[in-house]
Amino acid sequence: MAATYRIAEAAALLGVSDDTVRRWIDSGRLPAARDGGPAVVEGADLARVAAEMHEPPEPGVTRSSSARNRLTGIVTRVVRDTVMAQVEIQAGPFRVVSLMSREAADELGLEVGVRAVATVKATQVSVDVP
Repeated sequence: MAATYRIAEAAALLGVSDDTVRRWIDSGRLPAARDGGPAVVEGADLARVAAEMHEPPEPGVTRSSSARNRLTGIVTRVVRDTVMAQVEIQAGPFRVVSLMSREAADELGLEVGVRAVATVKATQVSVDVP
């Protein structure tokens, strides 16, 4: 059975407002079905729009990277000690916490309010279905 989502659910999953989802439906960017009740969006269509929204940023100084999970956001907290730094990034609805050397945080100029990209490369990722 294919997953469908109401407008509010789709908006929450994409990190946008209900009105944005409605505009996308009205403009044809996001197909929706209406069977006499509230509009619903097919999961596959929602996934397509989500992928379009979050195209990976340029990889920077490297030619390419095997990492595919890049979350662009804003630094919300930086805690430094003499050796290490803890950096928190809010990337849409996701909070990403990174531990790195203080030297790396200083060289990157990581401070509250700076735009940053968290790149996640993992050999094991857990996936849950609510």
